[in-house]
Amino acid sequence: MTDLLRRSELALPAVNDHMFDKALSCGADLVFLDLEDAVPAAHKIEGRSKAIRALTELDWGTTVPAIRINGLDTPWCHDDIIEVVTRAGNKLETIVVPKARTARDVWWVDMLLTQLETKLGLSRRIRLEVLIEEVEGLANAEAIAVASDRVDALIFGVGDFSLSQGARVDTNFEPLGDYPGDFWHYARNKVLVAARIAGIDALDSPYPDYRNLTGYERDAGRSALLGYTGKWAIHPDQVPVANRIYAPTADDIALAERNLAAYRAAEARGRGAVGVEGVLVDAAHVKMAEATLARAALVSARG
Repeated sequence: MTDLLRRSELALPAVNDHMFDKALSCGADLVFLDLEDAVPAAHKIEGRSKAIRALTELDWGTTVPAIRINGLDTPWCHDDIIEVVTRAGNKLETIVVPKARTARDVWWVDMLLTQLETKLGLSRRIRLEVLIEEVEGLANAEAIAVASDRVDALIFGVGDFSLSQGARVDTNFEPLGDYPGDFWHYARNKVLVAARIAGIDALDSPYPDYRNLTGYERDAGRSALLGYTGKWAIHPDQVPVANRIYAPTADDIALAERNLAAYRAAEARGRGAVGVEGVLVDAAHVKMAEATLARAALVSARG
């Protein structure tokens, strides 16, 4: 996993500038100005201009500033990257790449960014988060995850994936009939495994029923158990839930500290494992404890 905290990523339509202040004050770890699905075709250029103004004029505080560009198969993608990076590249930290189907898609964005950063003399490399939301993209998820060292996270995009797969789902992307088990387990787990192969974060899909915080929390909890590090939010009310679910609890931290201390004490006596309250603690548990404490440190630093 990376050193960037991504418990919550809030989607913000780039044309809805009346929402900007609230979005940047809700505590989301990352806010992305959406130039893609949330912007009608007739307003793509307007949305791009508003995103540039937001990046350069607003106080983002500790929130990571990002944009989601239009798909590579659209007439807007090229200008999304060139114009935003040229005019606001020193403020932009992350670009979300939608509908990646192959590693070549990521390579194209990487090369264009490299050219722009060199031309503009930008000191910080722009990160990439890549959406897996096509069946072809899911089949190539492992290659996509390692296509560029800019890629910091994979995101499971359940909405477009539903359409790509031809799934019979409702507007919340849940099955229309009885289905045994988790309807999206295979896709969600494959995205996660691909991310872990690359050593990057995995982010869970949005939950459109934004008034149903119980359902959002349930989905977030399930993906967190699998190993996801965060989830998209489409409404500020979802952000505190994600921030809580994807952070270690006080009990998690206490257990990690206890196990690590016990193991180090045993190690000093020449032992490679120790029993703690009837449970074996060995090197694997140490790695788990260290990961928990590193995550807790990130959360603490975020405030």
